[in-house]
Amino acid sequence: MDHFILTNAHGMEVQALAYGGIITAIRVPDRNGKLANVVLGLPSLADYKARNASFFGALIGRYGNRIKAGRFTLAGETYTVGINDGPNSLHGGQHGFDQQLWSVNQLDNRLELNYLSVDGEEGYPGNLSVMVVYTLTDQNELRIDYTATTDRTTVVNLTNHSYFNLAGNGAGDIYQHQVMIDADHYTPVDKTLIPTGEMAPVGGTPFDFRTPKPVGSDIRIAHPQLLLGSGYDHNFVLNRPDDHSLVLAARAYDPQSGRTLEVLTTEVGLQFYTGNFLNGTQVGSSGGTYRQGDGMCFETQHFPDAPNQLGFPSTTLQPGERYTSTTIFRFTVDR
Repeated sequence: MDHFILTNAHGMEVQALAYGGIITAIRVPDRNGKLANVVLGLPSLADYKARNASFFGALIGRYGNRIKAGRFTLAGETYTVGINDGPNSLHGGQHGFDQQLWSVNQLDNRLELNYLSVDGEEGYPGNLSVMVVYTLTDQNELRIDYTATTDRTTVVNLTNHSYFNLAGNGAGDIYQHQVMIDADHYTPVDKTLIPTGEMAPVGGTPFDFRTPKPVGSDIRIAHPQLLLGSGYDHNFVLNRPDDHSLVLAARAYDPQSGRTLEVLTTEVGLQFYTGNFLNGTQVGSSGGTYRQGDGMCFETQHFPDAPNQLGFPSTTLQPGERYTSTTIFRFTVDR
């Protein structure tokens, strides 16, 4: 079986594939109780296997986001991993977790996905045993729990790459969605979208989402960072206590449907990406083509290029340690 469906007491539905752990649909009600799929996707499993270059809905690993030049050093040894984004490695390399067949066990309202990433896969050291659990609660929450262990020192940064449009898949752009991100700082990038190492204040810039504002309100300002990313494609340094507690990282609200998405996470960072590289060449599961701004991602994470940035929180995992991370996507409606 390669296709799985979770439902809850309120009719909310989550659909996922064993291939890539891909979330293909999340159906939630609007203010009138009408269900709609609020994530972007492709029409079929064959389409995902052939051309999911945008990582629609996929589990991302072994390292989410970018690693400069696909190189890093651990314990004095330099490793080279798959280059697939200009000069850099993105989302695990040429054949990341998004392209692997996961072993899936369905237990009522949860899916347990397991994958063994063998030593040397895409150049990463260590046999990494990964389990990801998707749980759909009766509070209209999709909870994602990640765990991993290794037999050799390695780096790990796992996330999910769902594109959200709370008006519905194929409903147009998300520029009128009101977004809040609880972050006083973000990490600026260079021309290849690798962090410079700085943690810059968001105050007085288009990156200030500390109070809700429409996504499109500042996206066309000629700010150097927006020009480099063709919009928002940046890591935000979340305001959080120095622990592993769940905190509210972001909130998105669609005035048209009344749907609200809250993103809670144990992670230190959040990549806010506004679908800048969707260019109309992919036909989506809605039947239309996807264009720039048709969806937005809230990728909970450790920081991009952390293995090469001493000032960033570490992504190193040692034998005997356990990597853990939790993210919750909570859906509500206004009344």
